Amino acid sequence: MKKIIVAATLLYCFSVPKVLWGAAVVPPEIDMPGTQPLEVSLESPNRCLNCHKNYETNPRVEPGFGWMGGAMGNAGRDPIFWATLAIAEQGFDGVGDLCIRCHSAGGWIGGRSTPTDGSGLRASDENGIDCDTCHQMTNPDMGEHTGVMVDPFIANQGDSLDPAQAGEGYYGSGMYSMSNSYGKLGPYGDTVARHQFTESNFHRDVDFCGTCHDVSNPAVGDLAPNSGTQDGAPDVVNSWDFAPVGAPNPGGLREEKAAFNNPPYGYGIVERTFSEYKSSPLSATLVDSFWSLPQDLQDPRGSLYNAYMNSTTEETRSANYIDDATNPDETSKRYFSCQTCHMRAITGRGCDKNGAPNRLDQPMHDQTGGNYWVYPLVKYQDQQGTLRLGGGLTAEQVEALDDGVLRAKSHLSQAATLDVAGNMVRITNMTGHKLITGYPEGRRMWLNIKWYDSSGAELPDHEIGAWGPLVDNNGDPVIMVNPRDQQEFIPKSIINLEDPNLKVYEVHPAMTQEWADMLVGLGYPEAMPLSFDRITGRVDFTLGQLAALEPGSYYQTFHFALNNYVASDNRIPPYRMSYDEARKRNALPVPDGQYGGAPGGVYQHWDEFDIAQIAPQGAVAADLTLYYQGTSWEYVQFLYQAVSAGPGDPAKPFPYPVSLFLADEGKNFLDGWVNAKDANNNSMVPPQVMATAVWGSAACVAEPEICDDTVDNDCDGIVDCNDTDCSGTPECPSLIEYPFCFDGLDNDFDGAVDCDDRTDCDGQSETTVCGLGVCSSTGTRSCSNGTLVETVACIPLEPTEPNVELSCDDGLDNDCDGDVDFSDADCPVCAVYTDKAGCNGDPNCTWNGNPNTGSCQEIQVTQCSDFVTRSECLTQPSCTWDNKTKTCVSL
Repeated sequence: MKKIIVAATLLYCFSVPKVLWGAAVVPPEIDMPGTQPLEVSLESPNRCLNCHKNYETNPRVEPGFGWMGGAMGNAGRDPIFWATLAIAEQGFDGVGDLCIRCHSAGGWIGGRSTPTDGSGLRASDENGIDCDTCHQMTNPDMGEHTGVMVDPFIANQGDSLDPAQAGEGYYGSGMYSMSNSYGKLGPYGDTVARHQFTESNFHRDVDFCGTCHDVSNPAVGDLAPNSGTQDGAPDVVNSWDFAPVGAPNPGGLREEKAAFNNPPYGYGIVERTFSEYKSSPLSATLVDSFWSLPQDLQDPRGSLYNAYMNSTTEETRSANYIDDATNPDETSKRYFSCQTCHMRAITGRGCDKNGAPNRLDQPMHDQTGGNYWVYPLVKYQDQQGTLRLGGGLTAEQVEALDDGVLRAKSHLSQAATLDVAGNMVRITNMTGHKLITGYPEGRRMWLNIKWYDSSGAELPDHEIGAWGPLVDNNGDPVIMVNPRDQQEFIPKSIINLEDPNLKVYEVHPAMTQEWADMLVGLGYPEAMPLSFDRITGRVDFTLGQLAALEPGSYYQTFHFALNNYVASDNRIPPYRMSYDEARKRNALPVPDGQYGGAPGGVYQHWDEFDIAQIAPQGAVAADLTLYYQGTSWEYVQFLYQAVSAGPGDPAKPFPYPVSLFLADEGKNFLDGWVNAKDANNNSMVPPQVMATAVWGSAACVAEPEICDDTVDNDCDGIVDCNDTDCSGTPECPSLIEYPFCFDGLDNDFDGAVDCDDRTDCDGQSETTVCGLGVCSSTGTRSCSNGTLVETVACIPLEPTEPNVELSCDDGLDNDCDGDVDFSDADCPVCAVYTDKAGCNGDPNCTWNGNPNTGSCQEIQVTQCSDFVTRSECLTQPSCTWDNKTKTCVSL
């Protein structure tokens, strides 16, 4: 940790003007390398949607529809972003530029991130990560195409545009390397686009998504005493290392700042999804090597299995990219990349142009993760007129958002498996990053356990991890008031967070005593709240209280812009995550000895415990449910309660007053959290079931599976769409009709059956069969331009024994009537017997001739009624003529 010397120059950065808008100039502590605003131009997504949407029978496979319903495509609308931005700007004026980089990339590149409270963004900046954000992007390591980067803003370790000198690229925090020189950049070289395009290997690279999915706070990285790193991480080069040595230099040269001297994973921890992934060998594992992974990762319930099946089109081909699947080099090999799991390979065409190839490996442009609740929030705020950006949603946008909910829930159900073997309970991480991952504040996964006695009765007082209405210490409901409509509500959360047996998987960011002391010395109000009591809403800890603690102390807070420490992180690591690599990248669990971690070693990708050790007296069985919640009550409460009028606010003093533009965002977000409802009419971001299991017996009563209630109704440990009972239902439609293009069913519920579904089935074929027995033959039929075409006619062969089966013991249907040997009426039944005893033992047969050389003949049963004259009747020894009825009857 760097020695703290409080220099007078620090007041430059932390002086507290009475401003009511975001910073007009981005502080040098927030600046980062990469292409800068106004150095390139981005086209509106609406131009792209003209050709990349509304042309397929199944819109789910269209790039435009998937993007419209993805969290990335709605990042500018995200109510959590706006509420968080309000508090972040209160704590560090100008930090909003960091947030806007990814939540409105078009606005940032267009030079509209100032003022840094987002008030400079225009209506067209609503979408977040739009088409050109990705399709103008180049690799900052200079290994392929050259982006626009002017010194000192070159985003690689070598600070060079020379590939030989560039070294490690900087991937993180929205440090884009972009260019307008190549048209649209993408992975294919055989497109039929009407615009300029250039093939880009970077778009399939395992580093591509790291551009935004490691997030670091460059201000904390440069100014905080520990540079916002984990214990044992490599030293950070920042302004503390330049004159005057031993003190930060706010407002100093960019070249001295942390962001310009270190890779983004080296400082200011916020999110480390990309680093978690890069610390696991999965990032270097070919998808074709799936079956070499440990057996638990091969589980069909998991995301790796599903990504493998998508990439191989249900194991009908190699997972490698089809453009060179027969002779793959490094550019066509498919690894377990972010794109492989979050932009899964589907069958479809990329645009509406004639001749556009129908690809089996087209990446679905939904970028689906686990954010299942942003969609109801966006829709609710749009209806209320409180959506800060991007209001006036169309019916098509709403449909895309609803589809995004289904995909997010499906992804969550594939992220983990929950298994019980005897008394051992195991939760296995089935992803390529920590379980859970992403933005740390307010997200959590936990294990709910309901206990049962031998009669099957629940022991409700012993439930672990119950989620529901909060009560105070007296057992009375916690009554809160929605500030938008003045309606009372009871917030829902995990009821007993203090239960020692509760397993909650989450990360707790914090501030250190040294950093708090430094901030107080620079004029930050000592009464600035760090947290609020979740029951009463009162401030329960302040910056001054933290500064007064012993050195080495820390306190957990939701102050995204000021946190400089990870107090705890018990999220489950990915497969064989390297301790050393994770330490370099500030991505270690905290404490670092969890999950078998040690220097030089690797982490296990599961957590397990003995459930019998925590079972209450009388419990013989339990239902276990692994839940995920995207935004907790505790975080929502903080974002609302922390809104401040500035340093003079007697209740909640902050160094900066809330921006007028953002003043209502905490209130609006709280209103949405309380009132936005999902398809099942649940609100308050109800936890999503990820996996279920049963311990013991007498706990679960099996009922038919209901496919959209997040409950394991049939007690098989598999919930909703992951249960095969739900396959092909309206709640769990297939994304594509293929491979069922000839079964007469609408498998993906898009209104088009078989070949009518051109998107999925054009170019698909199957072998047809006609004729019976030795006449059997084959042909081929195909789907072409939405029509079923018989490409090779199926014509039956000629029978080898026309009309009558003569060969009755060769196992063949020689006369092609569908019957073989003695099943054919042409073959005498008794001929099967070759000895007299066997023949005479059959009441329908009789032996004729020599006992050794004779043959078994069928007894001909005379039907007297067949004879219609008296003379014919009397010739039969077993018949007589009845003069009364004038008929031939049996004797």
